[in-house]
Amino acid sequence: MKFKINRDHFSNGLAQVLNVVGSKAAMPILSNVLIEAEKDCISLTTTNLDLGIRCKIKAEVKEGGSVTLPVKRLATIVRELPNVDVAFDSTANHQVKIASGGSNFRIMGIGAEEFPKLPDSTDDKTYTLEQSEIATMLSNVSYAQSTDETRFILNGVYFNFKDEKLTLVATDGRRLALVSKELAVPATSAGAIILPAKTVAELLRLLGKGDKLKIAFNERRAAFQIDTGKDTSGLIDSIYLFSKVVEGNYPNYQQVIPKETHQRIKLERELFLQCVHRAALVTSEKSNSVKIKLSSNLLEITASSPDFGESHESMAIAYSGADLQVAFNPQFVMDPLRALTKDEVFFELKDEVSPGVFKTLESFVCVIMPVRLS
Repeated sequence: MKFKINRDHFSNGLAQVLNVVGSKAAMPILSNVLIEAEKDCISLTTTNLDLGIRCKIKAEVKEGGSVTLPVKRLATIVRELPNVDVAFDSTANHQVKIASGGSNFRIMGIGAEEFPKLPDSTDDKTYTLEQSEIATMLSNVSYAQSTDETRFILNGVYFNFKDEKLTLVATDGRRLALVSKELAVPATSAGAIILPAKTVAELLRLLGKGDKLKIAFNERRAAFQIDTGKDTSGLIDSIYLFSKVVEGNYPNYQQVIPKETHQRIKLERELFLQCVHRAALVTSEKSNSVKIKLSSNLLEITASSPDFGESHESMAIAYSGADLQVAFNPQFVMDPLRALTKDEVFFELKDEVSPGVFKTLESFVCVIMPVRLS
């Protein structure tokens, strides 16, 4: 295998596939990137068996072939090469020569035949979506995923294609975020998957360069074809992401969303976020709550801890209901406010022991459990 390639394009391609490889790979081959050369491009593939990624880069291929090399070491070497022109030459015993300017490297690889094959998606349900929309929806809910390994079913984002809409849900048992969009869902393509947190993080990193995202899924895996648009960094067409899904039944999230709340107030998102953020500066691990008090046309946010002292914030609101005080974990209040982009947010409350609910005029809901007032 022989090809010439632009150093920066090569480096960018390796950066796209690097994240999937963990620091402790179960087998040596899983620390490697599969490099395949054909026609006028090379393709780079990495996998950790749960998640795989592939991208193609423009190259001047003189001789086709394939080899695998340690991806992290290779990425470091390519990034440091002195000249923008790089010559890559692989011999029959999987030894690779890389030359650029006055630099020459000889690296030992492993044969491509040992590299695990990525799944093909023939029997899958498929949808084409807007990248920007899915990126926004994922940002709106992903902070609520659980990190508790014992509740693996909650360690991801639930995608539900049903009832002429796509709904994304994430919950860790103490809060729940949900967002949906209208979508034509043919009866044969209805279905749901739980995407693992690592896959969600990769999607959020990759989305936004192009327009379209194609998703294909069945009950065991999902595949994403991510357009890279008019990419100037050497990438060709699309990046492909393949992922196992979390197997099991997602809990009934509908019953968590309160059917009735007594008070609904309109808030300026940015202002409220700043007030909660400042109030939370005196909280500690032991005293990790902010109190939100509603009275006539006034919202007050207070916090205190024996270690640091007290804080008090107030903002004018349109409110004429009964006085009400409820406490929340400040992080749970700030996460949805940070994730949203619209300036207008509605906050709904019932009493001091019922959940608080954030809503927007679009189909976004975030339910947060209160902290009991002592």
